[in-house]
Amino acid sequence: MSRDTWDTDFGALRGFYRDRENGWVFGVCAGIAERFNFRLGAVRIIAVISLLLFFWPTAAAYIAATLLIKEKPLVYSGRRSEYEFWRTYRGDYWRRS
Repeated sequence: MSRDTWDTDFGALRGFYRDRENGWVFGVCAGIAERFNFRLGAVRIIAVISLLLFFWPTAAAYIAATLLIKEKPLVYSGRRSEYEFWRTYRGDYWRRS
């Protein structure tokens, strides 16, 4: 399990997400590559070739995937002490003052 797919609160991220951090347009290819453990470049090349050969079905599938697949939640990847510090002050301080 890579560090990018690990959430310190809930453990490993499960399911299928669009990865906007590593994606170019909407992150569909990056999400597919991460979910099925493929190389991102290979998924993008397959998507471009498919787009050139079968434009309308590929475009419709990409748009449908963009609308139906949830975006990957942000995951903190720093030190545990920093995470605990910012978790305790996540916004309650500003509400009290």
